[in-house]
Amino acid sequence: MRVVIAGQGYVGLPLAVRAAEVGHQVVGYDVDERRIKRLAVGESYVEDIPAERLRPLLDGGAYLPSADPADVAGFDVAVITVPTPLRDGVPDLSYIEASARLLGRHLRPGATVVLESTTYPGTTEELLAPLLEEGSGLRAGTDFHLGYSPERIDPGNPTWRLENTPKVVSGITPAALSAVEGFYGQLVERTVPVSSCKEAELTKLLENTFRHVNIALVNELAMFAHDLGIDVWEAIDAASTKPFGYLRFTPGPGVGGHCLPIDPSYLSWRVERALGQSFRFVELANDVNSHMPDYVVRRLVEALNDRQRSVKGSRVLLLGLAYKKNTGDARETPAARVAELLTRMGAEVRAADPHVVVGVHVPEPVIPGQRTPEQDAHGDPFAAVRRVEATPEELAAADAVVLLADHDEFDYEAVVAHARYVLDCRRRLAGAAVEVL
Repeated sequence: MRVVIAGQGYVGLPLAVRAAEVGHQVVGYDVDERRIKRLAVGESYVEDIPAERLRPLLDGGAYLPSADPADVAGFDVAVITVPTPLRDGVPDLSYIEASARLLGRHLRPGATVVLESTTYPGTTEELLAPLLEEGSGLRAGTDFHLGYSPERIDPGNPTWRLENTPKVVSGITPAALSAVEGFYGQLVERTVPVSSCKEAELTKLLENTFRHVNIALVNELAMFAHDLGIDVWEAIDAASTKPFGYLRFTPGPGVGGHCLPIDPSYLSWRVERALGQSFRFVELANDVNSHMPDYVVRRLVEALNDRQRSVKGSRVLLLGLAYKKNTGDARETPAARVAELLTRMGAEVRAADPHVVVGVHVPEPVIPGQRTPEQDAHGDPFAAVRRVEATPEELAAADAVVLLADHDEFDYEAVVAHARYVLDCRRRLAGAAVEVL
């Protein structure tokens, strides 16, 4: 089949590559021409898709990266994988809307459109379907198939990949569900059909809200345990030995990516708008997790004060700018807030990260006439941060080292041997100069 994947980011690129590998003719559409140019020469910016997977598909013609709307024409299946950010706490679905208008102009009878972007329950049927119908003159469920399948991409996870992660699928009619399941059944080992798109949309939000709330729980517990003089990490280790009724979550400097800082707020917004009630668990989790970078800085200030140092004028080395280990994904990373606060306070901030490229992380697709969060007036969140390598000289010269993302590439023995003080937000280190979050 001719398949169009709208959006070539952390979700869309792996999906496009996988669809091409199983034999489809795939157009990876993205309006970011810089991104398309990199893909066209076989250069991948997503760790899960190495160049050696990309180049044979380009050479064989199975995969065409394109920023030309004309290349969208003639599709049998189209999948929307564009970002869904928050704007002042309100869901911004303009990227979905723009994709729907583009696809609607090229929609043919019998084709299938699937939404993968995370959003609130009802988006597929209440927003996407009317836009596709308006652009095509066709009727969803009668003339073309429409469904929702939540993405479950975990960047940098070598165990659970697109192919072996169960894929939840749905459709607005039984025939649509069959078409959606048939497509994904060629790409993944197992599909999980649900009765409607709303259940599928809620599934994604449930998964992420579960993690968000539990991470907030251990983050707040870590703060209280520190003040009480209790080792929260030892307690977590002990609790993790229970073989039932407990799942391990660990504290950290905050949450990042799209899933945790943003997705649960979509559910909270929907509940508030539709029912006039607040989703208190989400609101509390948002409050705790969003303030963890502030807590990290406060702990660092206290540690410097104990060492007769002021933050102003101190040299602080941040290890890891990504929001999680072993990936270059810096979307919504708590490291940006930590760097911002320290810079405001007059610290000389330096950072080392072997995965995150110089400047801001790889942006999500850009819709014409709009800007992504990474391209707005705030600019590069790491603009004031000097990028360095974590050499023994850099470690020794820093008044404080803060481990934010515990990439395996860091030489932790060197950190312990040369750093004068380390605030370890991931419990990766041990030593006389190390303090754990």
